[in-house]
Amino acid sequence: MARGTSLRRAGLLIALLGLQVASGSVTLHAQTPPKQAVFDTSAGTFVIDLTPATAPNQAAYFTKLAAEGGYDGTIFHRAVKYGMVQGGDPLSKDPSKRPLYGTGGQNAVKAEARAPKMTRGSVAAVLVPGKPDSAGAQFFIVLADQPALDNQYTVFGHVADGIEVLQKISELPVDEKGVATERIEIRHVTIRDTPAEPFVTETPRELGAYRAVLDTVSGPITIEFLLDKAPNTVRQFMRLAAAGVYNGMAFHRVAPGFVIQTGALSSRTGGLTEKQQALVHNLPPEFNDTKHVKGIVSMARGDAPDSAQTSFFICTAASAALDGVYTAFGRVVDGMAAVDAIEATPRAGETPNTRVELRAVRIEKK
Repeated sequence: MARGTSLRRAGLLIALLGLQVASGSVTLHAQTPPKQAVFDTSAGTFVIDLTPATAPNQAAYFTKLAAEGGYDGTIFHRAVKYGMVQGGDPLSKDPSKRPLYGTGGQNAVKAEARAPKMTRGSVAAVLVPGKPDSAGAQFFIVLADQPALDNQYTVFGHVADGIEVLQKISELPVDEKGVATERIEIRHVTIRDTPAEPFVTETPRELGAYRAVLDTVSGPITIEFLLDKAPNTVRQFMRLAAAGVYNGMAFHRVAPGFVIQTGALSSRTGGLTEKQQALVHNLPPEFNDTKHVKGIVSMARGDAPDSAQTSFFICTAASAALDGVYTAFGRVVDGMAAVDAIEATPRAGETPNTRVELRAVRIEKK
């Protein structure tokens, strides 16, 4: 299904509306934001930002159930490929109750405001048809904008990370009634304070307390940052590293007597998550008076001065032609033996004959 495709299909209508009515109703107060729910599932981990401002009672009820382990062992019992996943039914803990999946855990939260827009990543409460006070444990997550569902459901969260895991879950095979024929289990839901985005609000002086360590196949390479020369580039490099963008890359270029280069997205063993991809953008240049001598670390770029993104190089000799036209942002302070070993890698032209791994870039306190 295309990302923008409306979910006006019988399978989804059954998924969202084909529910039986239970008894009882409670109203709870919302917890203090900001909070996140971390879903540990058998298909991987994803995170949602809870939004009690849009649905205080539903967010509070969800938080209460999660803290009590109420979602542990439940499954995603309905799915529309690349469109929607639905879970949270306590009956789904028991495979023998499969015919009843979608009927449990309802009628616990009174009606709240309906979301005017059902956008990609929205997490909403499932309702019994015609019963506005019927929300409860069950929820669904849309994986594409769904204008057909605007103004119909209460949204109490939004996917913050791991939507690719949810896309995988949406590929579950289903039977003729739209019920999943394979079990993808929610092992546990952890409620946590929303962590601060790293290296966003720190002052340049605070950033100066950190250094980078490149974990390479030839050994660690420690880089000290030149914050006084390229503060914005340093901040962006630290954010990319902290987000894992550099994990699983390689030194794709080895030019003896010149540079070794890594950080190209094309060298990564796996694709970026959506959250990682959102961090990648062109960088305004911060050309400075740093001389490109052995051990200086600089951002690689194309012809345009502002085309640097993720790729960077380490000088293995003095290269005056690079001075003032590439953004130098760091220097190697330990691990030059590893730089030399990478420079000595057998190659064809400037391309190593075998993959030279950059396993990760760690940002750590000095």
